[in-house]
Amino acid sequence: MKWMRFRVRTNEESEDIIVSYLEDIGLEGAQIEDNAPLSAADKEQMFIDAPELEPDEMDNGIESGAAYLNFFVEIDDENMLTVELPDDNGEYVKLKKTPEEMTEAIREKLDELRSFSDIGDGTISVDVTEDIDWINNWKQYFHKFYIDDILVIPSWEKETEEDANRAEMVLHIDPGTAFGTGMHETTQLCIRMLKKYVNEDTELLDVGTGSGVLSILSLMFGAKHAVGTDLDKCAVPAVKENMENNNIPLDKFDMMIGNIIDDKAVQDKVGYDKYDIVVANILANVLVPLTPVILNQLKTGGIYITSGIINTKEEEVKKAHLDAGLEILEIHHQGDWVSITSRKN
Repeated sequence: MKWMRFRVRTNEESEDIIVSYLEDIGLEGAQIEDNAPLSAADKEQMFIDAPELEPDEMDNGIESGAAYLNFFVEIDDENMLTVELPDDNGEYVKLKKTPEEMTEAIREKLDELRSFSDIGDGTISVDVTEDIDWINNWKQYFHKFYIDDILVIPSWEKETEEDANRAEMVLHIDPGTAFGTGMHETTQLCIRMLKKYVNEDTELLDVGTGSGVLSILSLMFGAKHAVGTDLDKCAVPAVKENMENNNIPLDKFDMMIGNIIDDKAVQDKVGYDKYDIVVANILANVLVPLTPVILNQLKTGGIYITSGIINTKEEEVKKAHLDAGLEILEIHHQGDWVSITSRKN
């Protein structure tokens, strides 16, 4: 198996927004190379004491302030790339693209960003890299970390005495390569809202559940029951494993595969007017068509928590909440990301 690498030269300030914008054309995730110093929070989360390096001490060949984003797409024997994109209904479909088409799509998104943001050089280079053990190599980058007083830890790391003294709650998570770890700002924004609104009577719906982080933590916060939906069948074993890792009874959670936006069979199975909380940590262009639909699942007085929103799309998602007749309760920001929480009255 080979991978085509699209390498974008930018600046440190534009990393998150470029990654978010390129998700719109099917590029998911990026390998980031820069000289940005670790923050105090970064060091604390990774349990290291890293020295601050002066620019002339950096040996990675990247000048101060510059950054490179590397996006990898599998390339087949016919030199074609396959990406997954949501259609107008939010349903993901697979599309074939040539390397030239993908390069042009990246260039168009970067030009769009340039109209309102300084993204630096913005040049694109393309090459092919040999097969890599992606299944296991990513593990070297995922270490235990904290979300406030919650310790998130993978199976290949151990809790320390310091963890025992500090953590009020421990989430054991093995996300696999396809799903999130809870480290991203959007997930953390959701977790804080869930911690605030979940109670012992909560029936929760988690749209786009992935590895089950939000559902599992909601149950650990005391929720009575959770339902998760996802488009990817791989989510089923991922959630099951993580439920078992955290000693959550399997009858506390139901998993459903399908698109709740336009599949009535999924909507019927999920149920109507029964959820105290619906949480959706997905892209803005999916949240917009999802929001008017999800009203049917929410109870009157139910809470709708959304994230996955880059700050440039905040008003678009906010409008979707208001157009659906929801009352916006809270809007929070972390880095370049936004969460919007509202209520069905």
